Amino acid sequence: MAVLRLSLPLSSFLILIFTLFILRLSPVHSTCTSQKFTNNKTYSNCTNLPTLNSTLHYTFTPKNMTMSVAFVAIPATSDGWIAWAINPTDTGMAGCQSFIAFKDSKGSMLVKTYNISSYSSIIEGKLSFEVLDSSAEFSKGTMMIFATVKLPMTMMEINHVWQVGGSVMNGVPMKHEFLPGNLKAMAKLQLEGMVDKSSNGTSVGSPMASPNTNSAPGLARVCVVLMFLGYLLGLIF
Repeated sequence: MAVLRLSLPLSSFLILIFTLFILRLSPVHSTCTSQKFTNNKTYSNCTNLPTLNSTLHYTFTPKNMTMSVAFVAIPATSDGWIAWAINPTDTGMAGCQSFIAFKDSKGSMLVKTYNISSYSSIIEGKLSFEVLDSSAEFSKGTMMIFATVKLPMTMMEINHVWQVGGSVMNGVPMKHEFLPGNLKAMAKLQLEGMVDKSSNGTSVGSPMASPNTNSAPGLARVCVVLMFLGYLLGLIF
C-alpha cells in the first residue's frame, strides 16, 4: 500500500514534467487578430501563417485587382531580414517576386523588391507586377512589410512564400537557414471568393481556409494522453 501511495505522486510529477516540456516546444506568438498597426491601417483578412512565427494581413479589391498586405515576422536575428513574396509561376522560392525588409547602415527600416530567379541568387529590381506602394517598420523585435500590388486579371489564386534571415551584408540579404520551418514557408491564397470589407461589404464569396497555428487543441490532446499514461504508471508502480 505504501508503494501505491508513492506511485501516484510520481505519475503526477511525470505528467507535469512532460506537459511543461510540450509547452516549451509549442510555438508562442500573438494571433493576427490582436495585432495593431500605425496610422490605423486595417485589413479585411488575416491569418497566422504555419511557420516562422509570422502573420499575414490582406485586403483584396477585385474591382481593380489590387491587394494590400501587411506581413509580420520576427527576423532570425535583430540584424536580419524578413521577406514576403508572390510566385506567379510555381509554388517554391525560384521565380518569387519578393519584398525583403531589413535595416540600413543607420538602423532605419527599408524594403526592397527582388526577382528571385534561382535558389542561388537574388536580383534587386522591379517586379513582374505593379507595386503601388511599399514600406517597412520595426517594433519590439518584430519587422513588418506593408505593400499594395496590382495583380493580373487572371490571377485568382496566389502562391505566396515568406521567409526570415539572420544577416545583411553591404545591403544584400544573406541566405536563410534551411530548417524545416524555412523550407515549409509557402502556401496558397484563393482570391476568388474573398470579401472586400473596404468596398461597402461587397461580397465575392469567402476566402480559402488558412492554416491556424493556435496549438491549444493539439496541446489538449497531448495532455489527455499524458494523463492516461500517468494513470497507467500508477497502476504499474
